Amino acid sequence: MGRPRLVLAVDGGNSKTDVAVISEHGEVLATGRSGPFAPQRDGVAAAVAVVRRALDALEPDAVPEGGFDHVSACLAGADLPVEEEALAREFAARGFGRDVVVRNDTFALLRAGASAAWGVAVVCGAGINAVGVSPTGAVARFPALGRISGDWGGGQGLAEEALWHAIRAEDGRGVPTTLTRLITSHFGTATVEELVLEVHFGRVSEELLHELSPGVLAAAGDGDAVARSLVERQAEEVTAMAEVCLRRLGLLETPTEVVLGGGMLTARDPLLTSLLDSSFAVRTPRAKPVLADLPPIVGAGLLGLEHLGAAEGARARLRARYEPPGRG
Repeated sequence: MGRPRLVLAVDGGNSKTDVAVISEHGEVLATGRSGPFAPQRDGVAAAVAVVRRALDALEPDAVPEGGFDHVSACLAGADLPVEEEALAREFAARGFGRDVVVRNDTFALLRAGASAAWGVAVVCGAGINAVGVSPTGAVARFPALGRISGDWGGGQGLAEEALWHAIRAEDGRGVPTTLTRLITSHFGTATVEELVLEVHFGRVSEELLHELSPGVLAAAGDGDAVARSLVERQAEEVTAMAEVCLRRLGLLETPTEVVLGGGMLTARDPLLTSLLDSSFAVRTPRAKPVLADLPPIVGAGLLGLEHLGAAEGARARLRARYEPPGRG
């Protein structure tokens, strides 16, 4: 009897890239991790090389010589079909396997968090994005290119907005807010303006601003009016993206799971969670919000197993491998 067919599952994110070698029976044979997956910043070839480095760190016999039977890659930066296609070609060209499916990373979140193969997922981490899949397989998604495509929020967006309000509070154009003290304390500057200039001249990376988002949530919880307005807007944006996906797929009147993932949502901040519960109850009363408790690599793996036509027992075995202690 030959070896079982093997799936390479890839979860490529803004902060890290996870890989898992999974047999068609749902057994996780090897796992690895490497750095950020950023094709829009580093280029397609450099991004896929990050996955190769994760595989190179595995035991030699974990990677089949002829490539994997299927590659299921759910990747940040694969925001448009043309980007998914370019990444799939690069995976194939590098010998990962001839059967490659690349999807945006929101599909991994949806498949990992939903009880079925359909539903809606909203990720709110460094950025924000959403996807919906109907029971018939129809898809609703967004370009997710940042402000130019209408996006607002996520840790980076929330922090940038906090900085905007803080500098205006400091120079008199805006209302007072404790966000000024949060920012100067976090970055060790005398003023908010000093930080702005450090960012402007490249001495502080703008990407580090996302570190402010937990402080913004805390300030909102402590009653700062400006911070609370930002958190309220974040809750509205998350709900709006879910509502639009449900509407496009004709699911507003159908009980549908909405999987919530990403660091801002899985942190379970009391105020943001309460605002989301209220917003969903008003705007999408038939939706069932579900906080993701399995990592996205599980979703990539499940999609891969389903592509191979694996049995339900294989999918259950994969889920069980990653379930948190005490679940069930």
